[in-house]
Amino acid sequence: MEQTGVLFSLRFDFRNPDFAGTVMADRYAAGLDMATWADRLGAHNIVISEHHASADGYLPSPVPMLAALAARTTNTRLMVAALLAPFHDPLSLAEDLVVLDHLSRGRVDVLLGGGYVREEFAMFDVPLKERPKRVTEAVATLKAAFTGEPFEYRGRTVQVTPAPFRRGGPTVLLGGTSEPAARRAARIADGFLPGVPEVWEFYQDELSKLGRPDPGPCPISDNRLIFLAEDPEKGWEQAGPYFLHETNSYGAWQAENNVASPYRSFDSLDELRASGQYAVLTPTQLVEELRATPFPYVLFHPLCGGIPPELGWSSLHLFEHEVLPAFAPGSAG
Repeated sequence: MEQTGVLFSLRFDFRNPDFAGTVMADRYAAGLDMATWADRLGAHNIVISEHHASADGYLPSPVPMLAALAARTTNTRLMVAALLAPFHDPLSLAEDLVVLDHLSRGRVDVLLGGGYVREEFAMFDVPLKERPKRVTEAVATLKAAFTGEPFEYRGRTVQVTPAPFRRGGPTVLLGGTSEPAARRAARIADGFLPGVPEVWEFYQDELSKLGRPDPGPCPISDNRLIFLAEDPEKGWEQAGPYFLHETNSYGAWQAENNVASPYRSFDSLDELRASGQYAVLTPTQLVEELRATPFPYVLFHPLCGGIPPELGWSSLHLFEHEVLPAFAPGSAG
């Protein structure tokens, strides 16, 4: 694994709309190849997500994908954010995550979410009002299972074997965009990764009430995705329709289900571009941006919204060959 002076992460949700013209098997294969590439270059982490019955094939089953990622990487941390707790049997999930903990040698972290898309709850016949109860039970079950010891589960004594590879098992975080979710995370989880920064203060406040240390500033910032191109105008022409598909798909979900989100819908590519939510930069522009910040970090979503693999690779290769060398030891600052 190479060490670099800039942190970077990859994210995948494997949306594959019809207009992308990509076979899903090829998209999965490309994501795994990209993960191997990222691992070689010392990526900070690789993050996948979960949704169900999406017309564009959004990844519905994160556990097998985490297993595949674990097999294709050696050092990079792996995370699912979010794993939708209401749709999983907690005990079965605990077993799956323990196996993943061994496959990855302790590199898997889990962020549980309650979900919000009504069609998904209908698909699994889960009442929306049960979200808090199911998330709380999932966290309690995972934390107990990861001790490797017997514990009480729904009125009976059970034990998940083998014990995790990493003492205490995978880190269990909670996500969310509401005050109740933030306060719940403070009470029961290992940490909180909010969907929007506005709810972080509730997490801090609840930790204070519990007599626990202040977690510091919110770990998320503006929701801005970076894509690299030698010619930004051409880059927008090629990748822009996929950016628009992603944000409008999320925007439709969140408008229909009345939840807060960093995403919203746009009527045109020009409007989306003006928002700054997505940035197509040259390698030189990204280097300048990263050098201007105290903690250089960039998140890539190379298959965003159905971006064809070859186009996603073009951005990643520019990062490897023109951005990373600028931060190598001995490079001109």
